Amino acid sequence: MPAPQDVLPVADGVGLPWDVAVGDAVGAIADARGAHGDDFVVISGGDRYVFTFSPTGVESFYALPEEVASKGLADYRMLCRKLPDEIFTGRRTLPGSLFRRDDVTSYLAHLGHALDVTGDELGERGDVDVFAVTRRLGHRMGLASWAAPGCADGEPFERLVRAFDALDGSDAFVHPDAMAAVAASGKRVERAALAEVADVVEGALARHDPAPGSLFARIVAGWADQDPEARARGVAMDVALIHIASMSNLMAALGWAIVDLVEHPDALRTVANGDEDFARRCALESTRMAQRSIMSRAVLAPVEFRTGAGVVDVPAGWTIATLLPLLNTSAEPSLTEWDPDRWRGHRLADVGGLASPMLVTAFGHGRHTCPAQPFSLAAMTTAMTRLLGRYDVSARWSAHPRPVAAQIGGVARSAGPATMRYALR
Repeated sequence: MPAPQDVLPVADGVGLPWDVAVGDAVGAIADARGAHGDDFVVISGGDRYVFTFSPTGVESFYALPEEVASKGLADYRMLCRKLPDEIFTGRRTLPGSLFRRDDVTSYLAHLGHALDVTGDELGERGDVDVFAVTRRLGHRMGLASWAAPGCADGEPFERLVRAFDALDGSDAFVHPDAMAAVAASGKRVERAALAEVADVVEGALARHDPAPGSLFARIVAGWADQDPEARARGVAMDVALIHIASMSNLMAALGWAIVDLVEHPDALRTVANGDEDFARRCALESTRMAQRSIMSRAVLAPVEFRTGAGVVDVPAGWTIATLLPLLNTSAEPSLTEWDPDRWRGHRLADVGGLASPMLVTAFGHGRHTCPAQPFSLAAMTTAMTRLLGRYDVSARWSAHPRPVAAQIGGVARSAGPATMRYALR
C-alpha cells in the first residue's frame, strides 16, 4: 500500500499556527486546498498530516475507529499546549461521563437559575458584549452543576471566573500563535490559575457537604479512598478539567446564535415569542456557520485510508484531519447563507445537493457526534428564548463580528466585542 506522500500532493510551505506564524489559519489550509485539491499532505513542525475534504475522504474519516486513529489523543495533544500536565493526570471523573439524562435535567435547572441571576445583573437596560454575557452565563451554570456548593455565587464565583478565563484550554486552538510564549513561561499563568481554582474548590468542599445525588457528590465519592488532602486535590482537579472541557464552545455558539438572531429580526421575533423548535434550528444553523474546528485523529497503528485520490497507508504517528469551516459553508452554494429552515431535527432536511451528507455538520456524525449535542441544543434554546423574550435588543456593531483569524479549532471566538443594546420588554 503506498504511503500518503506517494499518492497525495505535499503542500510545501504550509504550516499550522502552533508551529509557525500564520495570519489566517483556516485561510492557509483553504489556499493549500485550492492549490492541491481535496486531499493533500502537510508537514508542519516535524508532524505529518493528511488533510481530506473529498466526499470519500470525509466519509472515511468519520469511519475511523478510535483504537486505530484517536480523537482523544489528538485533542489532548492540542490542549496540553495550554494546560498544565497535572490537570490531566489521575482524573477519576471525566467530561465524557457528564451527560446522563438525569444529569442534564439538573444542568438545565441550574441554567434557569443562572439566567435569573443574569437578568438581575443586566438590569432594565444597557449595552453589553454578547459574548461576555454568554461566557459568564456558562461559568455560572457549569460551576453550579459540578463544583462545590457556593462556587457559583459571590466572591468564590468571581475568583473562579478570573481563574478559568486565564486557564481556558480553548486558547490552544483560538490563539495557537500564543502557545510558544505559554511554553516558554513554563505555563506560569496557567499554573497560578489552577492553584486558584484548587484553593476555591477545596475551601468550598471543606465548608459544605455535597448535595446528595449531584454530580459533585459523585466526584467526591470517586476520591473516598484517599486521605483528606489528596481527596480535596483530586476533587478540585476533576472539577477543573470538567469545567474547562465542557463550557467554552457551547457558550461561544450561544453568542453567535444571538448575534445571528439580532441580524434577522423576523427570526428574532419568532424565538422571542417562545418557539422552541425554531430556536433549536437557529442554534444548529449558527453552530454550523460558526465552526472553526479542525477535526483530527492521531494515528496509533498503520491504517488504510481511502481518499478521493486513492487508498493510502497512513503510518502510526501521523494525523488525519479535516476542517469544518472549509466544508460547512462550501459543500453546496446555499450554505453561505444563514437559514434555520434547512434543519429537521438534528439533520439537514435536504442533502440532495451534497456529494455526501457528511460534508456538513454542527456537532459531528455517527460515533463521532458530540455527546453533549442534546444538552447543548436544549441549553441554547432555553437561553435564547428566555433572554430574547425578556429584552428588546438591537445591534451596536456596524458589521457582522469576525472570528479570531488565527483560530483553528472549536466554535469561533469573536475577534472583538459584539455590543448589543437591550431594554426590558
